[in-house]
Amino acid sequence: MEMDIVFPGGARVDAIMGDTVVTTNQDGTAPAPFGLFLASIGTCAGIYVLGFCRHRGLPTEGIRIVQRVHTDPVTHMVSRVDLDIVVPPSFPQKYHAALVRAADQCAVKKHLEVPPTFDVRVRPEGVPTPALA
Repeated sequence: MEMDIVFPGGARVDAIMGDTVVTTNQDGTAPAPFGLFLASIGTCAGIYVLGFCRHRGLPTEGIRIVQRVHTDPVTHMVSRVDLDIVVPPSFPQKYHAALVRAADQCAVKKHLEVPPTFDVRVRPEGVPTPALA
């Protein structure tokens, strides 16, 4: 997967993924990159919860995920993320544990549990990207 990160002006930094443009900035007119990162955790879990419910014909009205991010007071880094799947009283209790298992399948969460390595470098325009080893 490849995407282009571009600088269209001002405080904007956009990610171009095919026909989709994700706009970010730090001035409050679009989400900040770190906010998108955090949102990707909860929305990814939500995709799996939604898929679980749809597959079983369960209504999703009234279901929401409350995400709480805890930071280490010394490092100011995220130390824990809580995801509470809030369901209406009418949602069948027999599916509660299965909802948790579905949300646990989130690809974003799995990648955080086994993080990738990063290779950051400068490549002048026109110079090919080095082949992966």
